[in-house]
Order: sequence, then structure tokens, then C-alpha cells
Amino acid sequence: MKQEVTKAPNGKLGILIVGNGAVATTFMAGVLMSRKGLAKPIGSMTQYDKIRIGKGAEKKYLHYRDIIPIASLDDIVFGCWDVYPQNAYQSAVYAEVLKKSDIDPVREELEQIVPMKAAFDKNFAKRLDGDNVKDAKTRWDMVEQLRADIRQFKEEKQCERIVVLWAASTEIYVPIDEKTHFSLEALESAMKADDREHIAPSMCYAYAALSEGAPFVMGAPNTTVDIPAMWELADRTKMPIAGKDFKTGQTLVKSGFAPIISTRCLGLDGWFSTNILGNRDGLVLDEPANFRTKEVSKLSTLETILCADEQPDLYTDYYHKVRINYYPPRNDNKESWDNIDIFGWMGYPMQIKINFLCRDSILAAPVCLDLCLLIDVAARAGRYGIQRFLSFFLKSPMHDYTQGEEAVNHLYRQHTMLKNAIREMGGYEADEEMD
Repeated sequence: MKQEVTKAPNGKLGILIVGNGAVATTFMAGVLMSRKGLAKPIGSMTQYDKIRIGKGAEKKYLHYRDIIPIASLDDIVFGCWDVYPQNAYQSAVYAEVLKKSDIDPVREELEQIVPMKAAFDKNFAKRLDGDNVKDAKTRWDMVEQLRADIRQFKEEKQCERIVVLWAASTEIYVPIDEKTHFSLEALESAMKADDREHIAPSMCYAYAALSEGAPFVMGAPNTTVDIPAMWELADRTKMPIAGKDFKTGQTLVKSGFAPIISTRCLGLDGWFSTNILGNRDGLVLDEPANFRTKEVSKLSTLETILCADEQPDLYTDYYHKVRINYYPPRNDNKESWDNIDIFGWMGYPMQIKINFLCRDSILAAPVCLDLCLLIDVAARAGRYGIQRFLSFFLKSPMHDYTQGEEAVNHLYRQHTMLKNAIREMGGYEADEEMD
């Protein structure tokens, strides 16, 4: 029996994006084109997927919008921050992801999306050199300026709700520090003391968003909200958070293909993954300190799917290597190669080769849409803290590692979590078990 458990959306949903590069402009242009009927939001689960509600004679398959009150594309208003001052139309043209014919029909709307000055520290992304940057004396000053941006945008655009989405570049790796990151009090003290080693700019965006009553989504592998201090803030503000790192190309394949190996009880000797990418993200990741952040994210995928503890004969001491190579001629058209060395009956070796020629932003744009729409629903349903059901869309799912919890990386288990959460937020029974 359906029960009303989620507030209906009223008014506009402001989506404030950190970053105005290839992913952000592809996302914005696609939404604007789709609501004019000039394109289709293909790849978006919220726009296309159906899930089962009920069992037996009561069983039916419904779109998400027929189960939960999702905001309409017509009600979305975009804003952004970026280190470069070019408007969204200029940035979309520069990114060269979309054809000019797919940008020009919404040129006027894109030109009106002018990035606010970014909260930026060049030490966290040395390959970026923009000058559209806030003059912040401390990390706390960064937070206060970002909070003012959110309030001003919400008022000027007359938005009822705001979601903040990180679609900017990967920051250098920030190891979790118990003294700084394990309590909100310590985090705030570090921000006020301008601790630039332990407080990344992305943490300022997350803190500002949550403090202003806006859910926050981390689309890069940055540490940011993956710390107990942010969980404490999310609990205090009753805001949902999700992260980290959009699951688009190679990791999507890995999280879907590794379960084939485990389900079939085949063994793994090694999995070598390499990528070539030429956009701004590729440029940033060409810096070793930034790549380290991405590497940690990508390497975590197999560990909870192919577990030596569960199958020591099959998954003990396999070799897992990930590489990303900056290659400008490809721009946004990323290519990934996977070489998988497996073994079967009586230990005989076999190989699997996967060559995925994908378009990074074309895969990321629908993920951005789904994450923003679903975390907005979660907020209206009264859900706060880590939104584990959004792991389906993310490379390195958040989990409470302080309590020994393991992340769920298995794509089909993640899909079950997603479907159950949608059922619950729609007032139905969460009736699928996650084996």
C-alpha cells in the first residue's frame, strides 16, 4: 500500500555546479535542449528506467517519476563557479564535446550562465591557471563567501531548493587526518586557522552547501565529504550527501564485469587498466599528486567484489594496476583498455580484453542529472547523511570506514539499493534483498 512519505517539489530547483568545463556544460546544454524537445536525455535513469512495484497480481513497472516526486527538467535553474570567467556557451564551444548545432539552439540561455568566482587554491590543481578566483584570506573566509553566493543565487533566481554538485577537476590527494577530519569542531578550527594542508577548497564548498541547506554531491575522487566531520555536519543540518567520483567509463565496465567473474567462480591473476584522455580533466590528472587521488578511487572497485576472504583459491594476490595518460588529440573522447588475466578449470589461464572508446562527458552528463534529482528527492524525504543508494552512480562509494563498513561496488547490488530506496521514498515496501 502506497504511503505519502516525500514532500512534493514546489518551485524551482537551483543546481549550482562547481566547475564550468566539459562535464558541466554538456550536462547543462543537454537539459536545456531536452526541455525544448530538441534532444533526448538518453542514459538518464530518472528519465528512462522503470522498476517493479508490488508482487504477484499487484506487480507493475513504473518510471521513477510515477513512484517518487522528481523535479521536472522545466524547473531546473543552473549556476556555477569556475576559475575561468567564460560563460557556459563559450565554455561549451571550447570543450568541443557537443556539435555547434546542438549548442546554438540554447545559446542565449547558456550565455546567461556566467561563473561566479571560484574558491581555488592552485596548490590543489597546479595545471589550472584561471584568474576568476576569490580573494579569500582563510579557508573560513572561503566558506563565508561561498555561503553568500548560494544565498544570493537562491534569492535572485527565486529557487525553492538548491543542490550543489562538484563537477570540477580532481584535487591533489588529501589523506584523512584524524586530528582534523574526525570532528566538526576540529574541521571548523582548521578552517579558521587557515590550515591549507588538510582543508581542500572542495571541503569549503561542501561545508557552505550543507550550512545553507543544500545537499552536496562530490563528483570527483576528492576526500571532501568522505570524512566524519562532514557526516557530523550533514547530520546537524539534516542534509543528504553523496560521493565520490562519477562512475562513467572504465569503472562502470569494471563494476559490471567483475561480478561475472565472481558469479562464475573464475579466478583472477591480474587486471590492468589504462586510459587516454585529452580534456581539462586529463591535463589535471597528468600531475602525479592529482592522479594519486583518482588512482585510489579506481583501485577500490575490485576489492569488495573479488574478495580473497570469501574465495582464497580464486582471488588471493591478484595484481591490479590503473593508469591514466594525458593525450591531447583525443580531447573528451576517452579510450580505456582493460586486460584481464583469469584462470579456470584446473588453473588453466585465459584472457579477456575490453576496449571502450567512450565520450567522457556524454556518459557523465546523465549521471549528473540523476544524482541531482535523486538527492533532491532524498532531502524532501527527510533522508540525511551518506546516501548509499546513490552508489550506483559513483566510482568510490562512501561508507562509514570508522565502523568497519565496506563499500558496495558490485553494480547489481548497487542497483538493488537504488531501487529499494526509490520504493521507500515512494511509500512502497523495499522488497528486494541484496544478495
